[in-house]
Formats: sequence, structure tokens, C-alpha cells
Amino acid sequence: MITRAEGAYLGALRAFQEPMLDLLHRRYAPLVVSLLSLVFTPERPTVPVADAHTEIGDALDQLRAQGYEFRDEGARAIPEGSARDLCRQWADVGWLIRRIAEDDVEVYQLSAHAVGALEVAGRAGGTRARVSESRVRTLLDAVEHLAQDADPDVLARMARLDGQIRRLQAELDRIQRTGLIEDVPDEVLLEEAENVLHLVRELPADFARVAESIKAMQRSVITGLRQDERPSQEVLREYLERAEHVSESTPEGRAFAGALRLLGDPERMDELSDHLDVVLRHRFTERLPAAQRGELRDIARRIARGVEEVNRTQRQASTVITTQVRNHDPLRDRQVDELLREVMTGLQTWVPDTRPGQEVTPLRRLPLPEVGNLRRTTNDLRPPQPPAPLTEWDDDALTPDDDSREWGGPHYAPLTEHLYSLAADDGADLAAVFASAPAEHRRPVDLLGLLEIADRHDLTETDEVAYVEAIRPDGTRRRFAFGGVTVRMKEDTDD
Repeated sequence: MITRAEGAYLGALRAFQEPMLDLLHRRYAPLVVSLLSLVFTPERPTVPVADAHTEIGDALDQLRAQGYEFRDEGARAIPEGSARDLCRQWADVGWLIRRIAEDDVEVYQLSAHAVGALEVAGRAGGTRARVSESRVRTLLDAVEHLAQDADPDVLARMARLDGQIRRLQAELDRIQRTGLIEDVPDEVLLEEAENVLHLVRELPADFARVAESIKAMQRSVITGLRQDERPSQEVLREYLERAEHVSESTPEGRAFAGALRLLGDPERMDELSDHLDVVLRHRFTERLPAAQRGELRDIARRIARGVEEVNRTQRQASTVITTQVRNHDPLRDRQVDELLREVMTGLQTWVPDTRPGQEVTPLRRLPLPEVGNLRRTTNDLRPPQPPAPLTEWDDDALTPDDDSREWGGPHYAPLTEHLYSLAADDGADLAAVFASAPAEHRRPVDLLGLLEIADRHDLTETDEVAYVEAIRPDGTRRRFAFGGVTVRMKEDTDD
């Protein structure tokens, strides 16, 4: 049986094995905290790898130039090596995450443990949270809300709501009666602002933990798929479902989904922005440091950025899992795993007996793949027999038996001949030409065809409006109006 002291000690050991406390417990923790907080800011959560190496290298040079390389007792305060080496070490221990951004640029990003460590260091080195009325009220409100959600008694819930209504109604009556609002002292407002900032500083680490839990789930899914321990149909069905509902597959993801129902409400976010504007216009904010005023101003933006980071991680995880499921080849994966194990075994055998600068025998040729039997002959490219001849068409077969032609386009040839007969010499009015045409050539579409033919000859517009009556194939009549024109046909035309 484990004693209380032993259980507490084992719990503390597990806590200090986490990267967050391990970061703060390291020998160069002050340097790591200072450099990471200098490079990564709330407005700059990701930094290109090359820029991070350059900025950290410049900071190291400045610290060494100012004499901070060694402590007073002679111990080294800044490790040896370049900024690239330090960033690689920090990525290995889990403080930095190296990934490819959406614009195909390799970037660094703080892990959830690093964000939590920076928040702990910032709170310890900055303004310490005090026991104030605002903090106690936040605690009491949270406990009251928890009790309300946990209590299934309907009568008790109704009694609490009645009490709240009476208190609010009494306050409303007092304000309507007196027209005055009680002034809150600036000291109380400052305490409430510090409490708000304390709560906001916890959000980046929470968002980062959600994103990393989604990445951990992605890695577990890919690992399980590559192991191929279950039937393929079962594996595919389960992993596709997890890829579709990736945010609900982890405790952090489910908690974030619940919070997103509040954060994703546009009205609530608009109310948050309006409330922050009211706070920042108050005179008490002048007593806040500029950094804290900036934090208050950026609360909504930091929340939106955190939500977008989680959504981006979720989309990326869904894409990776779906791609792996579609391209999953157990035999190929098993061959790759065996090849990697052979390479690692060969390195473990070769490295202990080597010396620095020893010549390495290069690989002269690659092993031949096992491709099985290939086709040795090709098919005859000539077809076995010629294609069947085309069927002879009869011109009479193209003539439709119904009246579909009457509902078709204009009769250009008869219209052109009719227009020549009336407008070849002195010209004629186009409306009169259309009115004198046979009934079968006075459809609405024939009027358009006649205008088209006339437009290719000597067409003169008049100031009058012409009216014509067209006859549709079914016998119905339609009356049309258009700008009057006269037309004279040319002797030589290319129709």
C-alpha cells in the first residue's frame, strides 16, 4: 500500500518529468525563457526557422558582449553552440514545434508546455495575483454555476431564478427612481482588470494543448494504421470516422468543442468587443501599464487567433489521416519499416568501431527491386479487321415528317428572294416587305431573319415606328413594333 507521502512524492516526480516544469528546472532556464518570450509573442505565434535562428543568434551575441556568459560564481549561464543548435535541442525536448506552414515555409511554434512555462515565469516575475473581491467573486460565481448545473431539483432552480429576478428588479427600480448609478472606485476596477488579464493569460496554453492533443491523436491513428493489426475494413471505417470527428476524439478536443459554442457565437464576440471598448475608454485604464492596456485591447484577437490555430490543426490532421487511409499499403509500409530497422542495426554496429574523419565506403549501386515477370511480347498494333463501312444516307431521310421545321429558324432563301423582288431598284419599307410576304414566311423568327438580311445591304433608319403582325405556326398572331427602316438591295451581294 502506498503511503500519502510516497504518493505525493511520486506525483511530484511525474509533474517534474513534464516538459513545462522540466524547462523551468533546467540549468539554462532563464536564458530559454527570455529568448522564447523575446521571439514568440501573442501577435507572432509562429516564426520562420531562418528568422528565429537569426534573432536568437543576435540576442546571444548581445548577451555575450554584455558579459552575461558566466555567472558570478563562474558557472556558465549561456551554453556553447549556435542558435541553430539551441533551437534543435529545444525541439528535441518538446519546447518548440517545427512544422510546415500553409505557404510552404518551415516555421517554429511554441509547444503547449513552453507556453505554460512562459506564463508561469511571467506571473512569477510580474504582478502577482492578489486575493481581491474580483477574484473571490469569480470563484463564487463559478461554484454557484456549477451547483446550478449539478442540482436536478426543479423547485430549487425556480427559487434561485425568482431570487435573481427580485434582486435585478430592485436594482432597476432604484435606478429608475434616482437616476443614479453607484460609482465603483478605481482601485476595484484595477483589481477586476488584473483578474481579467489573469484569466486571459491562461488561454494561449489551453489552445496550444488542444492543438497538440489533436496532433497526438493524428500520430496514434497513423501508427495504428501502419501496424495493420486488424482487418483493413475495420481499420478504414474507424479511422475515417475519427478523421471526420477529430475534434471530438480527445478530452481536450471535446472541452474545446464546448467552449467553441460560446466563442463561435458572433453576437457574443461583438458584445465582448463593445465591452472592451467601454473599459478602455474609462479613466482608470490610464493607471494601467501600456502592456496591460494592449493585452486588454487584444483579448478578442487572441481568442480568434487561438480558435483559428486549433481549426487549422484539425484540418491538417484530417487531411493527413485521410491521405494515409487512401494511400495505405501494408506491404510497402512493412518493407520500409524493415529497411529502416536494417539501417539502424547497421549504424549501431558500425558507429562504435569508427573514428572521427574515417573514410566511409560509399554505396556503389542500389539493390535491384523484385518486379516479378514482365510482358515479353507486345500486341499487334494493327486491328484484326477493318472497321465496318459507313451507312449510306438518303436525303429524304433527313426531311422530318412533322412540323418541327416550321418552329425552327428563319427561311433565309425565300426571304432574300422576296426582298430582292420589292427593293432591288428604289428600295422599300421593311415593314411593307414583311407584310406582303406569304403567311408561312411571316413568323416572328422570320421578322428577325428579314432584319438580318436587310442589315447587310443599304439600310436607312427613319424616325417613325413600324408595326407588323406575325403569324406563328399554330395560327396565333403577335404584333411587333420596331424602328422603321427602308432597304435597297445591292446588285452584287455575297449571301
